[in-house]
This record gives sequence, C-alpha cells and structure tokens, in this order.
Amino acid sequence: MRLLLALAFLLTATLAASAAKVDTVSIVSPAMQKTYRAAVVLPASYAKNKKASYPVLYLLHGAYGRFSDWLKNTPDKMLMHRLADQYNLIIVMPEGATFAFYLDSPVNSSSQFETHLTKEVIPKIDQTYRTIRDRKGRVITGLSMGGHGALYLAARHPDLYSGAGSMSGALDLKASSRKLTPPEAAQRAQLWAPVLGSETDNPERFAANSVVNMVDQLQRTGLPLIIDCGIDDGLLDINREVHRRLFYNRTPHDYIERPGAHTWEYWENALPYQVLFLDKVLRSNGVTVQ
Repeated sequence: MRLLLALAFLLTATLAASAAKVDTVSIVSPAMQKTYRAAVVLPASYAKNKKASYPVLYLLHGAYGRFSDWLKNTPDKMLMHRLADQYNLIIVMPEGATFAFYLDSPVNSSSQFETHLTKEVIPKIDQTYRTIRDRKGRVITGLSMGGHGALYLAARHPDLYSGAGSMSGALDLKASSRKLTPPEAAQRAQLWAPVLGSETDNPERFAANSVVNMVDQLQRTGLPLIIDCGIDDGLLDINREVHRRLFYNRTPHDYIERPGAHTWEYWENALPYQVLFLDKVLRSNGVTVQ
C-alpha cells in the first residue's frame, strides 16, 4: 500500500512538473489610464530550455467575455496547457473588455484596445518572457469579437504578426448584418454607443471598422489566414461573405465550415485546427522551439 501511494505521489509530481504553467500578468495602460490583466500559458519546456526564445500566439476572447475565458469556459480545462506543450508555444490571452472589439474608440478615451494590444501588451510580454521579438514569432486568432479583433489587428499591423485566424468571427459591425429583434437592436445600439457612437449618425464609421470591408488590406499584408465558422452559427453568412470577397480578390486563405454553433464546444474543437495552421506559419518562419 505504501509503495502504491509513493508511486502515485511520484506520478503526480512528475505530471505537474511536465505540465504547462499559467501566469497572470498585470499590464499598465497609459492609453486608458488603467491596469488590465492577461493570462499567459508557458509550455513545460520553457522552464527547462532557458536559452530558447519562444513564439507567441495571441488568443482573443469574445464579446461579454474576459481575458480568462479561454481557460475557464472550454469544456476541457487543460486545452490551453496541452496546446502550449504540444507546439512549444507561449499563449497570451489579453483583456479586450466586454464589448470593445479591439478598436481604438473615436468617442471614448477609456476604450483604446487597439493601442493596448499593439503598444502595451506586446512590449510587456516581450519584456517579461523569452519571446521571439519579431513578427515572425507572433500569430493571432480569436473567437467572435476576438475573431474580428484578430483579423482587424493583423490587417492594420502586419508588421507585428506573421499569421492570423478567426473562429466564428463577428466580421461586420453593422446592425444590418444581423437578424435582430427590436429589443436586441436597441441593446446593441446601447453597447456600441461608447465604442463607435451611433450607427444611425455615423454608418461610415461602422463600415470602415468592419473586417468585411478590409479584405483589400488583408490582401496587401500577404499574411496566411484561416477562417472558420459553424454551420449553425448566426454569423455564418457574414463569414461566407468575407470568404467570398477574399476569394475574388485572390487572397490565399483557408476557409472551413464544420458542424456546430456559437458555443464553447465549437471553439474547443476549432482551436486546435487554428493552432496547427499557425504553427505551420511559424515553422516556415524558422522560429519554432524543438
């Protein structure tokens, strides 16, 4: 019995020592005069391989969410750990607020999340960890609002990322892109007011910040792209439209539809495919850790 307990203890200790580690990092935002947090998953090899610099996946959460969503809401609570270990990859999950869409708001100085991600989060991560401090070692993806954010930031900052993805992306900010009841439309307008103002008064502002209208920018970046959406997702039509526009302007990209809706079960299934795709990008850049 004692031998069995000793073996069980040894096995538990060995597994703990070989598992990915999760940090929570505080990131001061001068742009918004506030401190936000980000979750960082370090592969188990990071503590052992002290001379290596690691590539980074920036993984964005969706609307009504928080930076910790990917760790707490997937049915498999060890998914991030396993992906970090499998690909020897640092995974960073930054704060995007509940409905900020990773934009710099023109109407609200306290909602400047494009600046936060590009000028505050990346430098903090690069200063804190042994990262590859170059676009060749950074990739980005996200779900829903975060899918929009990942493609939006990649289109506007191709100097920072070498590949981008979107899962169930909310890729058109205009209300007309959604089938909304009057109460839903009113709630949506209320949420957008502190970010982009009134769509009725400034429809061009909503159009200009929608990924669906940024396909020419995405083409010019030359970035490898992967987009997927569930066939039962309310955002399927707009994802198909982005795929159609990318196809017709001859932007190389992977586009996937699979069974599923706007759920964590779908995103848990989708993320490993996204990471596989983005790992191939990192490998082609010669920046993976063996």
